[in-house]
Amino acid sequence: MSSATLSRTERIKDALSIYMHKRVLVLLLLGFSAGLPLMLVFSTLSFWLREAGIDRTAIGYFSWIALAYGFKWAWSPLVDRLSLPIFTRLLGRRRGWMLFAQLLLVGAILGMSFSDPVKDLERLALFALMVAFASATQDIVIDAFRIESAEEKMQAALAAAYQVGYRSAMIVATAGALTIAAWVDPGNNEYNLVSWQVAYLIMAGLMSVGILTTLFSKEPKVETKQADNQETQLREELNQRYPKIVAGTLSWLYTASVLPFLDFFKRYGKNALLILMLISCYRISDIVMGIMANVFYVDMGFAKEEIAAISKIYGLIMTLVGAGFGGLLLARYGTMKILFLGALLVAVTNLLFAWQAVIGYSVPFLTLAISVDNFSAGIATAAFIAYLSSLTSSGYSATQYALLSSIMLLFPKFIAGFSGAYVDTFGYVNFFIAASLIGFPVLILVYIVDKRTRHEHNNELSATHSNSPKPEA
Repeated sequence: MSSATLSRTERIKDALSIYMHKRVLVLLLLGFSAGLPLMLVFSTLSFWLREAGIDRTAIGYFSWIALAYGFKWAWSPLVDRLSLPIFTRLLGRRRGWMLFAQLLLVGAILGMSFSDPVKDLERLALFALMVAFASATQDIVIDAFRIESAEEKMQAALAAAYQVGYRSAMIVATAGALTIAAWVDPGNNEYNLVSWQVAYLIMAGLMSVGILTTLFSKEPKVETKQADNQETQLREELNQRYPKIVAGTLSWLYTASVLPFLDFFKRYGKNALLILMLISCYRISDIVMGIMANVFYVDMGFAKEEIAAISKIYGLIMTLVGAGFGGLLLARYGTMKILFLGALLVAVTNLLFAWQAVIGYSVPFLTLAISVDNFSAGIATAAFIAYLSSLTSSGYSATQYALLSSIMLLFPKFIAGFSGAYVDTFGYVNFFIAASLIGFPVLILVYIVDKRTRHEHNNELSATHSNSPKPEA
């Protein structure tokens, strides 16, 4: 074997070695723990309720439980600054909160498993809401745990492993739960409460994956000295004007809720608004396109079975492959270059759907389009998660990441609301071309943000060197 071939093989092994890291395995298992509860309060629960004879109106109201995930930023400061008795002392701040959320999840899922929607729908709704709240809390602390567990170059690998675990758990909580329910009561198409209770009981048991991972993982080092000092200083100042308990409460609220914002704008200065603009626009192309995707498939004449097979099998596989490949690229080339590449690929691949609209019904081409599109989305998502993670600071990771990840959806979701009207007026071909074109300004934003942040970094280095003491002659 030639030296060039050996060198190439060594480079490949070196690139893949990032996925052999213990932290990557930990995030894979924590991803499973995070993805499992999600479907238990969404599609799987809807299936159970409908089979039990619950009317569609009531099932629709159950979808409001999802609001817990959309507002998780509201209590993320608690995860950052509040120490839980016993849990924090024994496991540390991050693992303590993680175990607390996981135990709450087990209890809530068990509560769902012992409920009967026919006799007491309100009881089931209460436990489902508890599952959503605990699940969203677990998401907050796992994001903070991931960010603080490794340096920036490993974040894409950690995010890729997390996505693999998350998606796998979603399959277990949907197809797996349905299979268990059918296995408990084989050959009987009538509703059987026990079969669903057993399925949810087993799902509660599978949460042990997350619990054991939390117990045997290592607590990340969280630097809270600056926040603690500011809280102490503010409390001492407020003690002079307010009762001690009031001063303590106000100082804690300020440190938990206000300082994360001030810290972000202090660190990035005049570039902060530009960075927020990039975050709010980065996913605009794929989100706007995604709103009309299933409607487009139906209008093109594809059957539900064809859409499910292509999107669930090829789409899922290519998303995970793309995320894994994105992790390798990021480790080698850095965050901003792959962030740019991901945005470019997502914008360009939307043109495949414009061509699909031209040729009409074609399963092979739809398979190609969805596979390439999801592969590109996997790279873009891995890079974007790594970028968002790099923007947070130790001690405020949970709050800042929860807020940034919420900002990324607001503007694209608003624009996507007009997608149906656009298709009705201009047709699918023009829609997908427009969905592609609106992704290209993001490339300019990535370039400007990268250039300005590097310029600021170089200025800081120059200032540091100029202020350092000169060696004596």
